[in-house]
Amino acid sequence: MKNLVLVLLLSVAYCSAFPAEPARENEENDAKFAEEYLKRYYNLQTNVRQPRIKGDNQLIRKIKEMQQFLGLTVTGKLDTDTMEVMHQPRCGFVDVGEYSTFPGNKGWNKKELTYRILNYTPDMPRSEVDSAIQRAFKVWSDVTPLTFTRVYDGISDIEISFAAQVHNDFYPFDGPHGTLAHAFAPSNGIGGDAHFDEDETWTSGSNGYNLFIVAAHEFGHSLGLLHSSDPSALMYPTYHFIEPSEFRLPEDDVTGIQSLYGANMVPEEPTVPEEPSKPINPSSCVPNINFDAVTTLRGEILFFKEKAFWRQISQDSEVEHHLISTFWPTLPNHIQAAYEDQGRDQVLAFKGAKYWVMSGFEITQDSPKSIYELGFPRTVRKIDAAVYDGKSKKTYFFVNDKYWSYDEQKQSMDSGFPKKIVDNFPGLTKVLAAFQKDGFLYLFDGNRQYEFSTAKKRVTRLLKNDSWIKCGSNKANKLKKLFKF
Repeated sequence: MKNLVLVLLLSVAYCSAFPAEPARENEENDAKFAEEYLKRYYNLQTNVRQPRIKGDNQLIRKIKEMQQFLGLTVTGKLDTDTMEVMHQPRCGFVDVGEYSTFPGNKGWNKKELTYRILNYTPDMPRSEVDSAIQRAFKVWSDVTPLTFTRVYDGISDIEISFAAQVHNDFYPFDGPHGTLAHAFAPSNGIGGDAHFDEDETWTSGSNGYNLFIVAAHEFGHSLGLLHSSDPSALMYPTYHFIEPSEFRLPEDDVTGIQSLYGANMVPEEPTVPEEPSKPINPSSCVPNINFDAVTTLRGEILFFKEKAFWRQISQDSEVEHHLISTFWPTLPNHIQAAYEDQGRDQVLAFKGAKYWVMSGFEITQDSPKSIYELGFPRTVRKIDAAVYDGKSKKTYFFVNDKYWSYDEQKQSMDSGFPKKIVDNFPGLTKVLAAFQKDGFLYLFDGNRQYEFSTAKKRVTRLLKNDSWIKCGSNKANKLKKLFKF
């Protein structure tokens, strides 16, 4: 086909609150749903009217193909994990590999591309739509030599529109929560164009569908990328909300797009790595800093931010400032969560759907590992924060407005989770970093830090984020400044 199209089809959201049915009827329903799913997303060819999974080699082969691509245990059976993933909203076109481009397509043969917004959704102010589209293109221009210039008249390379139902491209939308958006591969005519379903609710926040996130994904297709099998990648088949201000293009997507267009040759600001024996001691603390992750390590406290971390060795010592790479060369930058398991003398550091195990200042050879090995569902794409509670021997993982409890002794997730953060941590709805010290949990959200008593089940003090970091002669951050909440 001259124009290869990738249509983003979302399956109907799964609802588990239905009346109890006999096991046989449930099995028949699962089999019917699975057959339709595999027909729609994995090109299953069958004329069987009544789906029968057992003994059908073609169906089993397609189940295994789906399980392998999405990182599930390959069983060929409709087990619980497989059915859970099948009921998740997802994209309609899948391809196996770390990253993929459209077959036979090498992307655009030019680096300066134009785009035009043909119309607007009434769900958002026009200025917010303009901003979301511009930022979505910037995701790709930041890591490639590509430039994207908006035009207002004439024909552009990438034309963007909102439409409902039939909209004259042979791929009609199907109402709310069905087809979310689709984009065409690079070529003349309709190639590169991106269409968004007007029957969806578009937003710049977390309600409905975030236009920036969906547009960034779709523009990846407009530039020639297919889907990634890496759950942390932007080009993974399922929609996953992340705060736009926190978004950074994952390495898998960077590798994919740079295989087509090369890297951005604009040099970064030069950095001079420092040896651990020569820490950079800031003369003052960074005001209103938001840490990416915080953890203890053998009595020290480590505060991670982008490519660096602050090291508080003791309460009376001045903070040290290091690049992550000087201590852990194989640990990625932009760590999103971390916690110390003192019983095993290990620190686990999380980024995307992977985690690294640190034994002191060494990374274990089997790192990185998948967060799904810990028992997270496939709907979780990253961890916001994690903290180990030494009293209960539990680790709490925070994701958006929910949290999980992990039993370190049993090495398994506790039943009944996730739960709402606010239900067991009154006063908090989101946690972006956390650590434990002296029997208290310290939970970070924005530029505030909450001291939480697990015994009293309530916040006992409100602190500034940088209260633990006493930099040079800056006395304003001493703990005596803390006040009762």
